[in-house]
Amino acid sequence: MFKKVLIAEDIDSINAGLIANLKQSFDFEIDHAKYCDDALLKFKKAVLDRNPYDLLITDLSFKQDHRECAMYSGDALAKAVLTEDPSIKVIVYSIEDRPQKIKSLFQEAGISAYICKGRESAKEFKTAIETIYTSQQYLSPEIAYAMNGEPVLEIEEFDILLLKELANGNSQDEISALFKEKNIKPSSLSSIEKRLNKLKISFKAKNATHLVSIVKDLGLI
Repeated sequence: MFKKVLIAEDIDSINAGLIANLKQSFDFEIDHAKYCDDALLKFKKAVLDRNPYDLLITDLSFKQDHRECAMYSGDALAKAVLTEDPSIKVIVYSIEDRPQKIKSLFQEAGISAYICKGRESAKEFKTAIETIYTSQQYLSPEIAYAMNGEPVLEIEEFDILLLKELANGNSQDEISALFKEKNIKPSSLSSIEKRLNKLKISFKAKNATHLVSIVKDLGLI
């Protein structure tokens, strides 16, 4: 079983409740941090001390305050930690319930489990931790149902790049020129027009502005 756990959570009451809940079921060494920057520093120090964490539990969103930080999101923290140590298991514990966003956490960030904050979430931790310890993934039942019951649209990396440039206010002509400059293919104006039309149809968007609004709401960009 896991021996050393790091919790990244900026709300004291949630931190305290989570630690108490974990101690009821497991004999962990538990550390916590209120800022992503601090969590990453603790993680790196533990690696240098040859006493690394083997489990990270993190929220997704961290409120900004007077302190300047380099990192403000749990998915960025998860990516940074997993880049340093791909063997560490990561549980994201958040109120986020958008299927596409959660799916990206598994596919892009490489997390092992996702637990939705809610009335029954405390009970899920024991199951989630035991599940990921055996190298399986865990997903809160209500999110698993939403993702399985309603297919999540698959889009390509090119689509994300295209949508980001569209969100930046660039016209199709400007995007075409930018893609040619960066050697991103396809880069022709006609290809970009066809791809945008496909995305508008897929997302049932009325126009480009509506499309950007929809994909932002889905957490794609």
